[in-house]
Amino acid sequence: MIDVKHLDKVFGDNHVLKDLNEHIEQGEKVVIVGPSGSGKSTFLRCLNLMEKPTSGHIVFEGKDITEAKSKEVNQIRQKMGMVFQHFNLFPHLTIKDNITLAPIKLKIMTKEEADKKAMELLKRVGLEDKADAYPAQLSGGQKQRIAIVRSLAMNPEVMLFDEPTSALDPEMVGEVLDLMKQLADEGMTMVVVTHEMGFAREVASRVMFMADGYILEQNTPEEFFGNPQNDRLKDFLSKVL
Repeated sequence: MIDVKHLDKVFGDNHVLKDLNEHIEQGEKVVIVGPSGSGKSTFLRCLNLMEKPTSGHIVFEGKDITEAKSKEVNQIRQKMGMVFQHFNLFPHLTIKDNITLAPIKLKIMTKEEADKKAMELLKRVGLEDKADAYPAQLSGGQKQRIAIVRSLAMNPEVMLFDEPTSALDPEMVGEVLDLMKQLADEGMTMVVVTHEMGFAREVASRVMFMADGYILEQNTPEEFFGNPQNDRLKDFLSKVL
């Protein structure tokens, strides 16, 4: 589904991603872990061209998207939902309007269709009573579930999660991870940058370790956590488990 070939990203003097080659299959749940500054979030943001690669190629569903024009980039992003660390909801819009804005504006759905879809999704996450509320009236965990629902309203084929629980109070983390587990169970292709090792162990089809701009090791959760090979990974796991 996604092919990454010789991906490099440089910010000034900082070489953040170094010759990454990766293949993500449809239906896979790839969880990326690693120390801060290792390039995890930059890698994720390159996948949907929120960051333009310095060199290399990203092929999505058979099309090299690194060559895409700006209009095509928007179409690509419709297929790749992105959930950030901070919820990025529009504070002046109701929850329902936050969810329906993009599908209506991009003419993917009529207002009636978008409203119906929004209510179905809100019901699914147990927040249908918040449709007419504003983001400031919600808890952090509720806002993040709405941010996920907003991405789902676009009917994406891949969901990208950039540390979706790191800005939340500990007691709110579970409700967001539970929703992500549901999506995984339903077969959604997911690429997740996270510090939640329990989630990686339980949900990932593959766990990837990044450090210093390289992918140093990847494996099934059982092998990754139970039998790490790379010394840097062993050191990392000894600190986080």
